[in-house]
Amino acid sequence: MSRVLDMVKPFLPYLPEVQSASEKKKKVPLREKVIYTLTSLFVFLVCSQLPLYGIHSTTGADPFYWTRAILASSRGTLMELGIGPIITSGLVMQFLTGSKIIQVNDEEDHALLNAAQKLLGVLIALGQAVTYVLSGMYGPVAVLGVGNALLIVLQLVFAGIILQCLDELLQKGYGLGSAISLFIATSLCESVIWTAFSPVTFNNIGRSGQEFEGALISLFHNLITKSSIRQAFFRQSLPNVTNLLATVLVFLIVVYFQGFRVVLPVRSKNSRQGGYPIKLLYTSNMPIILQSAIVSHLYFFSQLLYNNFSGNFLVNLLGQWRGSTPVAGLAYLITAPSSLTAHPCHTLFYIIFMLSTCAYLSKTWIEVSGSSARDVAKQLKKQGMGIAGHRDSNLYKELNRYIPTAAAFGGVCIGALTILADLTGAIGSGTGILLAVTTIYQFLDTFDNELATES
Repeated sequence: MSRVLDMVKPFLPYLPEVQSASEKKKKVPLREKVIYTLTSLFVFLVCSQLPLYGIHSTTGADPFYWTRAILASSRGTLMELGIGPIITSGLVMQFLTGSKIIQVNDEEDHALLNAAQKLLGVLIALGQAVTYVLSGMYGPVAVLGVGNALLIVLQLVFAGIILQCLDELLQKGYGLGSAISLFIATSLCESVIWTAFSPVTFNNIGRSGQEFEGALISLFHNLITKSSIRQAFFRQSLPNVTNLLATVLVFLIVVYFQGFRVVLPVRSKNSRQGGYPIKLLYTSNMPIILQSAIVSHLYFFSQLLYNNFSGNFLVNLLGQWRGSTPVAGLAYLITAPSSLTAHPCHTLFYIIFMLSTCAYLSKTWIEVSGSSARDVAKQLKKQGMGIAGHRDSNLYKELNRYIPTAAAFGGVCIGALTILADLTGAIGSGTGILLAVTTIYQFLDTFDNELATES
């Protein structure tokens, strides 16, 4: 099946590429890595604020309302698509290589695979941009005009290419970690900070005067004016202090779980002893990224179909919508319930769905991403390492005792933490918080390792 990858060769001269730091035989200092990382973040934040030129309006239902923070997207801006095309293209290529549909045998095949993923990401961005314009998200095409419609599509595709370049820049040794994870974490942190300190005021029907949107600003305002403190903790129409406390609680629990690991004693051929850590959250935040990508696409297509074929039985079974909120069907059942006891059947289905999909996707991911027990055993053997006290032939068996269990149970823990965050009303959805916390932890861990290496 190498001919599939050969089809990418004609496009290689036209695909942007960042040369790896290792290829240039250049050791990038930590200071430069921090500068590259912050510069990439600055470009992303600027693009998240630049409105698309030529749009007529962005009013009406938002089909990606539930997944904006997870996709690091911002409606009506250059970051409308966010990291969706990059994640989707990565998942498709991982599936094709993991299922052996595409064979990768040498360095040239790896280069072609990366090029194929970039090309697929551009095509997905193009497809999504055209769909957005034709579906009337920015106004009727007749009102926009052909010129503006084409201009909007070009802006969205160009923004997608910029994100690809930023991600490749950081992953090829010039930055710390992954740009995708960095953008997700930044998007959620921005939401949390705004929710806590927003100075915007709203007229609250049924109460005299105005209320601040920011939960902490509202608390201090109530303390100064001697208003109801309970209102600041439990108000329903705007973010409250309880939501902030729930966010902090989930943050601390995830950091605590990051410390759980099993360290297998390994030895090299020269008898040097070491350890191979297998974390409880073995696949980190990948299960929730995969689950979020699947759910976001289901939301989009369900809402698109319902807006055009609301009388169809199968379409209604997939999901019924009121504005940007699912009110029935599968889309409703896989959305976090507003209350634990108000709709017990909905809550039970949501819990089962989250736990089972996260566990399954976590186990599947280790098989297609090259981190399964068999893959790790091959890597250790290539490095001339084995588990102390065991024969080399038993290396796979020992690793297989821990890695699949850690992947599945870690996926369940990720799903459980997401459910906890959703049901306690944590800011930014449980999925977003989990992605942000694990990303911040990984960046700090990478920074410490780089600092230790330089010193």
